[in-house]
Amino acid sequence: MRKKWISVAIVAAFAMLIFVISSNPPSAKRRGGKPPADIAVDVQAIEAREYAIQLDSYGLIRPRTQTQLLPEVSARITWVSPQFRAGGFFEAGEALLRLEDRDYQVALVKARASLASAEQLLSEEEARVKQAKADWKRSGKKGEAPDIVTRKPQLLAAQANVQSAEASLSQAELDVERTHIRAPFAGRVLSKSVDLGQFVSSGTVLATIYGVDTIEVRLPIKSRDLAYIQLPERYRFNQSSEEKPSVEFISTLIRPEHWFGQVIETEGAIDSGSRQLYVIAEIKDPYGAAALSDGDQKKAPLKIGQYVQAKISGKTLNNAIVIPNRVIYQGSYVYVEVDGTLQRRNIHIAWQNEHEALIDDGLQVGDNLVVTSLGQLPSGTAVRVITDKPEQRRAVSGRQGQGPQLGKPRQAGERGQKKSSERRRTNAPEAHVQRGDS
Repeated sequence: MRKKWISVAIVAAFAMLIFVISSNPPSAKRRGGKPPADIAVDVQAIEAREYAIQLDSYGLIRPRTQTQLLPEVSARITWVSPQFRAGGFFEAGEALLRLEDRDYQVALVKARASLASAEQLLSEEEARVKQAKADWKRSGKKGEAPDIVTRKPQLLAAQANVQSAEASLSQAELDVERTHIRAPFAGRVLSKSVDLGQFVSSGTVLATIYGVDTIEVRLPIKSRDLAYIQLPERYRFNQSSEEKPSVEFISTLIRPEHWFGQVIETEGAIDSGSRQLYVIAEIKDPYGAAALSDGDQKKAPLKIGQYVQAKISGKTLNNAIVIPNRVIYQGSYVYVEVDGTLQRRNIHIAWQNEHEALIDDGLQVGDNLVVTSLGQLPSGTAVRVITDKPEQRRAVSGRQGQGPQLGKPRQAGERGQKKSSERRRTNAPEAHVQRGDS
């Protein structure tokens, strides 16, 4: 019986404990609502403006006029010009090489002797013709004398011999002249293949030379850029269009240097390898006046085969909306500020270079574009716009130096430390009272 009453007492105690706990639920004391987000952003008002497009391209320097220097006679090289070396400059008509001409001088003397002999025979034949015509008249015969009587065939043969001798003399004189290898134009030696004392024959490559009046650069144009540039085009019934866009070339071979030229020609086919359209740009007088930069400071001469960057002048657009690339996320959207909140805007990029993007859909004039770098934030996030007032900028920069989301937690921590210190000051008496009560 006693065990029975003990069990009942335990059950009753548990029931009473459950009733007390359920009647007195725990209560949490809130110190206030969740603090609002403190994200400071800088905005830029969207404006439509005039924008001149510059297309980026690249290419290699190449000569506009290039040829191989070949001899037209066979002989040994007896003299070489000091300018006949790789990189040497020369003027039009300047002698670059001389070949041994003794054999051709002998041939020249023989040609002159042959011409003199032929002229003598012609004079004798002309005298015989006159004598034959006089004999025909004295004979009293009527009519014109036959050609065989007046020696007309013999006269024609003598005249032909003279012409042949004259041609031989001209050829001999030309061969002697060709022993002096002269430059066909003002240019520069790209490479040479022979030197002093070497025997060369007709058709031997002496050197590769190129003109220095103009050099060219073959530049690819991206397909997306074709709508933003007016290129010179050729048509069947006229020469070409008048448009010749200017080009700024940037050389970084030694130091950054700038050269200026223009697009002169558009190729008539799409390159099969790159699937791009190429244009030809030229730089005039690259080794003369164009080599001077500011004042007397000279640029480093451009080298054939040198890589250069190019900025081609494109069309000028009116009412264009252009934004920095750094404010575009994943190439498809930006953030704008509307009434203190972030709004995500999908955009369409019509054209883009290394730094800026031309937007034709998604933004309007007057929108506040967020230019502060942000992470992945949802639309509707509360933000605080940084103003242009210096004193407010200082306040914002001060808060940003502490971290925009760390200010309030620090204050809460300070309050917590203050209350903790108060509890430490009152802890000893409270413990004494508890021990006394016990």
